[in-house]
Amino acid sequence: MHSFHQLLRTVVSVVAYLVVAMLVSPAAAPAAEPRLSLEGLIEELAERNPEIKAARERWEAAKAVVPQVQTLPDPKLQLGYQRMPMLDPFQGPMYGFGQEIPFPGKLSLKGEIAQREAERLEQEYNATRLRLIAVLKEAYYNLHFVHKSIEIVEKNKALLTQFEKTAKARYSVGQAAQQDVFRAQVELSRVLDRLAVLDQQKESLHAAINRFLNRPPAGPLGTPEEIQTTILTILLQELSRRAEAFSPALLASAKSIHRSEQVVSLARRQYYPDFDVTALGTRNDRINENGYQVMLGIKIPLFYQTKQRQGVNEALASLSGAREDFSVTRQDVLFQVKDGFVQAQRAERLITILRDAIIPQATLALQAAQAGYGVGKVDFLTLLNSLLTLQESQLELHSEMVSHERAVARLEAVTGGPLSPMKQERKPGP
Repeated sequence: MHSFHQLLRTVVSVVAYLVVAMLVSPAAAPAAEPRLSLEGLIEELAERNPEIKAARERWEAAKAVVPQVQTLPDPKLQLGYQRMPMLDPFQGPMYGFGQEIPFPGKLSLKGEIAQREAERLEQEYNATRLRLIAVLKEAYYNLHFVHKSIEIVEKNKALLTQFEKTAKARYSVGQAAQQDVFRAQVELSRVLDRLAVLDQQKESLHAAINRFLNRPPAGPLGTPEEIQTTILTILLQELSRRAEAFSPALLASAKSIHRSEQVVSLARRQYYPDFDVTALGTRNDRINENGYQVMLGIKIPLFYQTKQRQGVNEALASLSGAREDFSVTRQDVLFQVKDGFVQAQRAERLITILRDAIIPQATLALQAAQAGYGVGKVDFLTLLNSLLTLQESQLELHSEMVSHERAVARLEAVTGGPLSPMKQERKPGP
């Protein structure tokens, strides 16, 4: 009888060791699902996303305004007939044209205003594109975490099934309490519950990514590729400098200031009159002679106190508002840089601790608990806690890897592009 019990302990220990090895070794992704490339998704997003396309069309429309406002108003063709009963009667047709001529400088200022508006919309387009790329990346990394979580929990499900079998075998020979079997079954039910939640999250993320790509929400997606966490080597001061120089949101706000300055100049020029030139040709049918008339009209800003002056006040108020908006945007951008930077740093520290210390230690603890339970030196609760500790540590590792990549994606959006050497451009500002 003693030999049988010893043999049973040996078998349980071997099974436990093999299952733990299966838990800590990487599992292959399902062959049926294709790999989902982030680069391919970003390219598709730029081509198909309606919000990006709408922002690009607004920019194109604004560029088409520039030559329109720089062009003179359309001339007027004039036709008429006059009959004047005098001592020497005059009657005959009249023909000519009229042209409104704005005061010199007004058209060029209107062109500058339209150009600044087009440049502002260009930066808004860039901001929209970068923002949606960051949102897509976050959804992609979240999907990666869900897939990794399912993989880890599925492995734990297989391990718990073996635990249940081991507990039943030990209970059948009187070496374990029945509560060990019940506890293993409870944890298996909790695993099934967690898998159901993860499956729902996966489907929701599929629908979100498809929405960004303008696909049917129920369309299929593959398995995300493995992510590689790279250390963020750029200092906070450099990130802040890049944000101030390249952030599309900040550049758009700066363009609003430049546009408002031109609006003020145009409002002040409205004090100067516009001109209206009219040239008419006439013909006297009675004496068969031709004549002509040339007239110059001047628009007098007679109501300047309630019109032109108030227009200047309006333009100055808009300029002050644009400058305040720039300050708000700058503070928001710098906050996003600091927030993303500290989140990335925190994730890097935790990834190192989890990968190099906690997970190896938890793996050894589980192996020791597994072996101890097989020979009756460790209770089932200790064994189960060792398994759950390893599982949560593995989930936390992948969660921090994803958090790091999400923080980097947000930093790229707010600093104007990938975190790599950039060419220098003019720094935005009032």
